[in-house]
Amino acid sequence: MDSDALPATFRYVDAHDLGLSDRRLRHLLAEGTVERFSRGLYRRADADPMVDLDLLEVAQRAPDGTLCLASALAHHGLTDQIPATIDIAIPRGRRTPQSRAPISWHHFARETFTVGREVLRVGPGEHVGVYSAERSIVDAFRLRHQEGPELAAAALRAWLRRSGNHPADLLAVARYFPRAGKPLRHALEILL
Repeated sequence: MDSDALPATFRYVDAHDLGLSDRRLRHLLAEGTVERFSRGLYRRADADPMVDLDLLEVAQRAPDGTLCLASALAHHGLTDQIPATIDIAIPRGRRTPQSRAPISWHHFARETFTVGREVLRVGPGEHVGVYSAERSIVDAFRLRHQEGPELAAAALRAWLRRSGNHPADLLAVARYFPRAGKPLRHALEILL
């Protein structure tokens, strides 16, 4: 089998299903045509080098994984904090995947998992979720006992400084998360 028949990023089982033998895979690895970037995950050497391999690993290991909390706030430019790990939410009850990447896995309720969830392209044909700016702020208020109240307040201030943002949009998302509503309304009253 020619390496060009392989997708840019693939799992060991995908290569096996496409008819690539273990021996041929080892040969492609030895000649540098294919690179292993995590346990059981491979990339063709000619694949786009400008991809985030950590997010690519998330896309492969947890297709429903979603950037959340400080990582999502950083993605939206709402915090100066540089997270030490990537915050990824998966539906509650789902097994936490093993990963090489520095990931903090968070289990969010299935009923509200898709609220504010958008798609983020991380490579050709590869996607992860990312929570919207509004959902990320609501989550920061909802989980302020874990993340610290400063993160939520700073993100809210940054969001309010941007033109076109309306507090009603935040409150619409907060309706799904009763624990976030009261502290969010209180912070809005102070800041507005």
